[in-house]
Amino acid sequence: MKDTKWNMIPKKEKAMMLAKRQLVEFVYDAVNLEGINFTLPEIQTLLDGVTVGGHKVSDQQVAINQANTWRMLFKLIENDQFEITVEMVNALHQIAAKEEALEWGSFRSGGVIIAGTDYVPPQADSLHDLFEKMVIESSKITDIYDCSIHLFLTMARSQFFYDVNKRMGRFIMNGLLLNHGFPAINLPAKRQLEFNQLMLAFYETGDQKQMNIFLRSCLDEKIIMIMKE
Repeated sequence: MKDTKWNMIPKKEKAMMLAKRQLVEFVYDAVNLEGINFTLPEIQTLLDGVTVGGHKVSDQQVAINQANTWRMLFKLIENDQFEITVEMVNALHQIAAKEEALEWGSFRSGGVIIAGTDYVPPQADSLHDLFEKMVIESSKITDIYDCSIHLFLTMARSQFFYDVNKRMGRFIMNGLLLNHGFPAINLPAKRQLEFNQLMLAFYETGDQKQMNIFLRSCLDEKIIMIMKE
């Protein structure tokens, strides 16, 4: 997709600096998108290592998992170890889905459904082949945002795991962006309804166009301006 505002010069250190400063916001939006109602100050408190009253332990675990996965992603990128492989994706899922998914740290071993749609995700025995196909297809996409969004959407639709699929897709999407020196895309919780409606349509058709437009619109204009400085 062509849009002149996306003509940013890649700057890895700056993109990483911005992402680290947005960590609390990233976690806040991610957990609220899952229906877990934390405030921004509560997420900050949790990330500072202090338990927050009035919330389930399991909900706090989801937030901590999200933060820990981001931190691991940052470490991989800084050490030039980020790569899109089954092993790396599973290692990140091991952190992101800890004590939440039926199985964590490995592709699902059985079938799943997606609520609200008649679309049926692929069978478990086809997942490794589909992952390799996704990697090959993405390598042919020249625009970095189109490529990263393709990875997120393909992971979400393939449902490689029993749970935490969309969150994992966003981690891979943003890992690729940051690794190439471009800012991460944060999905604001306030746009949850729009996101859910577009995702249900995407599950049915597999057409990525509207979700691509939507995800691009989630990147803060202020972040784009800072990257262009």
